[in-house]
Amino acid sequence: MRVFNLLAMIVLALGLAGCGSKFRTYNGPEVTSVQVHKAERKMYLLHHDKVLKTYDIALGFAPQGHKRFEGDGKTPEGTYFINRRNPNSDFHLSLGISYPNAADRSYAASHGRSPGGDIFIHGWSRRPIKQWDWTAGCIAVKDREIEMVYAMIKDGTVVHILP
Repeated sequence: MRVFNLLAMIVLALGLAGCGSKFRTYNGPEVTSVQVHKAERKMYLLHHDKVLKTYDIALGFAPQGHKRFEGDGKTPEGTYFINRRNPNSDFHLSLGISYPNAADRSYAASHGRSPGGDIFIHGWSRRPIKQWDWTAGCIAVKDREIEMVYAMIKDGTVVHILP
C-alpha cells in the first residue's frame, strides 16, 4: 500500500509540474521603459530606443484625456513608474503604476476630489482586448501576455502614457 501511495504522489507531482505556470522567466535585454499609446491602443516595451514587444491594450471606459478624479474612467497620461506587483491579482497578474503623483493629488485636492489610484497593467482573459475599453483606468492585456510583461518589467521601470 505504501508503494502505491508513493507512486500516486509521484504521478500527481509530475502531473502538476507539467501544468503551465503564470510565472515566466525572461533573460533578454532589459526593458528600460514602457510606452502606452492610448489612441492606438498599443503598449510598447523598449530597451532604450528599440521596441522589444508590442501589445494590443484595453483602457479605462472613458479613455480620452488625463485621469483627474476617482471614478472618471480615464487612464492617466504622463510619466510614471512601476512601483509594485501583485502575483495574486484578480486580473491574473498586475504591475502597479505610480499614479497619482504629487501633481495629480494637488489638482484633485484643489477641486475637493480624490484623484483615485490603483492603476495597473494587468491581464484579462474574458473578452478580446481590442473589442472595448472597460477598465476603471488600468491598462489591460491578455493573460498570457501579462505573464511575459510581468517577467520582463522590473520595479522602477519608467512608464510613459501618451494620448
